[in-house]
Amino acid sequence: MAYKKHVLICGGTGCLSSKSGEIAENIKNLLAEKGLSEEIQVVKTGCFGFCEKGPIVKIIPDNTFYVEVKPEDAARIVEEDLIKGKKIETLLFRDPVTKKRIEDSDHMDFYKKQQRIALRNCGLIDPENINEYFGNRGYQALGKVLTEMTQQEVVDEMKLSGLRGRGGGGFPTGLKWQFALNNDADQKYVVCNADEGDPGAFMDRSILEGDAHSVIEAMTICGYATGATKGLVYIRAEYPLAINRLRKAMAQSKEYGMLGTNILNSGFDFDIEIKYGAGAFVCGEETALIHSMEGERGEPTSKPPFPAESGYWGKPTNVNNVETFANIPEIILNGGEWYRGIGTEKSPGTKVFALAGKINNVGLVEVPMGTTLREVIFEIGGGIRNGKKFKAVQTG
Repeated sequence: MAYKKHVLICGGTGCLSSKSGEIAENIKNLLAEKGLSEEIQVVKTGCFGFCEKGPIVKIIPDNTFYVEVKPEDAARIVEEDLIKGKKIETLLFRDPVTKKRIEDSDHMDFYKKQQRIALRNCGLIDPENINEYFGNRGYQALGKVLTEMTQQEVVDEMKLSGLRGRGGGGFPTGLKWQFALNNDADQKYVVCNADEGDPGAFMDRSILEGDAHSVIEAMTICGYATGATKGLVYIRAEYPLAINRLRKAMAQSKEYGMLGTNILNSGFDFDIEIKYGAGAFVCGEETALIHSMEGERGEPTSKPPFPAESGYWGKPTNVNNVETFANIPEIILNGGEWYRGIGTEKSPGTKVFALAGKINNVGLVEVPMGTTLREVIFEIGGGIRNGKKFKAVQTG
């Protein structure tokens, strides 16, 4: 169905707690009453990133960006904007310096310096509808590796990209995959580390809430490349929305033949299960995480042996963070050279940061590696609240 307009409404945890679900229902009901449901689609997306100003409503193709929307604003959005085409000034973002209202998010300082790769679909697609993921090149990377590339070619592409682990360790992803591929075993595993325990961090949660399919696709690609047939997502139980959307995405992937047995008639089998963590910070370390999944005390052990040699149940195991995985489909589709051209020589690509604390623009941002803290705090983040002096920052 070809809709004339799309109303994108933030469906992340923060916005849902501020009644964005109610806003979506109100707009849907009003459109139905006026017979416009066939012309205008309402989509609950993942996080737009600008959490400080949520709930957010974005109207496509006009690119109108409404902030701090309340359920009672639904009538005005339908009557004035969607029907009459008139912008609602009081809902537009006001620049804190110029005091001018900004209609288009592309002209907001918060988004100007961002480059969204891991967050490419968050705030754009309905994370609970696999067809919307397909519409944004979803599972094309998986199709490419299963039909055109050998295991070693996939690993080589990852090495070429220079992607480093986004969970904190910064270990080269391609090397980690190579170690797992080189170790022969009757069973290998791929583990997604979604145990986000850093204070004030919500990067992984937002990716799983807004684009779980990208992680599923990447884990399956990793499984093919390393010779693993089983995947596990270790996620903290405090992330109910992320878990729910991940479960739905897994079910849809199986239904469409992107997960399970004989994926895309390639003869390759790969399946994923979810393991829950209890929120122990130390379980973000890969050996502690593996012990926790095995039902043991979540304590790290010295390496070697590395998980790629002896990991989950003593078998070769590749562990990558959610954000690391989210980059992989784009690397496969665009090439390792493309990714290496972003960021710095020693740390290519982008990094997602959660801006939290006494900063004007609290939220989630993705910037090229090499971007300075000054740019992140004072340009994207809008500086310190109430014009106060900068004192300290905790990076994690």
